[in-house]
Amino acid sequence: MVNAAPSTLAWVLRRSSRSLRRARTGEDSCSSAASGVGKDKRDAVGILKALAIPGVVIFALCLFFAKLVAYTFLYWLSFYLSQTAIGGEHMSAASAGYLSVLFDVGGIIGGILAGFISDHLNARATTAAVFMYLAIPSLFLFHGYGSISKATNIGLMMISGLFVNGPYALITTAVSADLSTHKSLKGDSRALATVTAIIDGIGSLGAALGPFLTGFISRRGWDSVFVMLALCAFIAAVLLSSHVKTEITQIIEKWRNLSTNMRNGNEDHGVQPLLVEES
Repeated sequence: MVNAAPSTLAWVLRRSSRSLRRARTGEDSCSSAASGVGKDKRDAVGILKALAIPGVVIFALCLFFAKLVAYTFLYWLSFYLSQTAIGGEHMSAASAGYLSVLFDVGGIIGGILAGFISDHLNARATTAAVFMYLAIPSLFLFHGYGSISKATNIGLMMISGLFVNGPYALITTAVSADLSTHKSLKGDSRALATVTAIIDGIGSLGAALGPFLTGFISRRGWDSVFVMLALCAFIAAVLLSSHVKTEITQIIEKWRNLSTNMRNGNEDHGVQPLLVEES
């Protein structure tokens, strides 16, 4: 028994030493993890840094006017249809509500088409601007000739929805994702939520303002309402002019060098104008 006591004591001391080393290792790991979390928080992209990304403010203002037009149709189109004689007949409020859904059907097609074109050309701003410019004549055609017949009304309504909602869908998705990975962030990919919130938040101000203004302007007649909508679409397109110029220049340069790239066996990676520094 006396001889076993030193051995037992030595065994206990070794176990205690191992437990202490494990505890210290765990504390060091927790400290490292905590410091890493703190570093992530310190390095997170703030609102001011997100606003400083080239293109964020411009696209946010563009979305402001695009959503103003889109949400004016969303809230007022069914009332407009019920107040307009289509084919010489006025439809009920319920029928007008059902018919107005086709504007959004056109918008779905427009969103898909805008995404396809912008991916093919790598030109987000150019695609959005062209859609907004084409929305202007489509709005006037819908207002001027939509009353001829129900078929004409449906066709022109869907075309208007295509051009109005196409840029709206493009900016809130692909453009926001592109801008959140801009090279000015130097590889920091934690800006997506902030950039998207800024762009869509400013756009939502237009979504609230459009239907509100329409309530006052419609007292002067629907002609005035459509003039306002066309003016907003024009402003949205003009805001993208600088980005459109940059993209067109790079697209032309890409096409000029395409034959050379193919001859040299180089893979053509395309261009991403939104992600380059503007001169």
